[in-house]
Amino acid sequence: MTTSDLLAPILSFLKCETPQAWLDVASSKQMLPDLLIDHCNCELKAAQTAMWLIRKYAVDTSSSAELLQWLKPYEDFVYRQGAMPGSEHSGLGKKLQVKEGVEFGSDLIQKMVLLIKEELHHFQQVLDIMNQRHIPYQPLGAGRYAKGLMKKVRTYEPQALTDKLICGAYIEARSCERFAALVPYIDDDLGKFYVSLLRSEARHFEDYLHLAQQVAGDVSIADRVDIIGEVEAELILAPDTEFRFHSGTPNNT
Repeated sequence: MTTSDLLAPILSFLKCETPQAWLDVASSKQMLPDLLIDHCNCELKAAQTAMWLIRKYAVDTSSSAELLQWLKPYEDFVYRQGAMPGSEHSGLGKKLQVKEGVEFGSDLIQKMVLLIKEELHHFQQVLDIMNQRHIPYQPLGAGRYAKGLMKKVRTYEPQALTDKLICGAYIEARSCERFAALVPYIDDDLGKFYVSLLRSEARHFEDYLHLAQQVAGDVSIADRVDIIGEVEAELILAPDTEFRFHSGTPNNT
């Protein structure tokens, strides 16, 4: 499957493409450290989000504790300046137990565990690229993007979960759109890496949408997809005071 084939459903799902002004800043030499550091953070946040969904909605208490241990080395590295995580921390020690009465539990676990594995692998790949380019990992605060999306999440269940899954779909789709958009503006090695990420992560937004519709049951999620999509596009197109992997249009251009 070509890059264009992979990108077509993503562009059809999103309500706007990345502004040229963001690409101009993102591809500048001086912004490469911030781009890679925040990209690294995004991979961990994607894994954390998927894990939170499993722990809150789909597994029992013992499985929840097992999941926390899986992420701990990565969180220690990012938040507590711990040692860089190694491959010995890349898996679960036992099969996760689904909560009784959660019809979508098995599917949510299956899709999210695969996503977590991929995101943590990509986290380590970005760190390797940073090390090769002598870019040290440094703390970098979150931008407004994810918080802006979450403001549209309803406060009652199961509608809240449906909306969170739709937000996840938009975050994953935007990541892939930006991987592809950056390729013509960056060096060949980084460009090849971003194409590989697009190939790996292109289906993630569809997995989130599939789960959202499962949770909603017979109620169509189309209206919620549209509402949250409008917010996502506004966050991408509106002026933004901070540069991040998912930030809006730089306000100094």
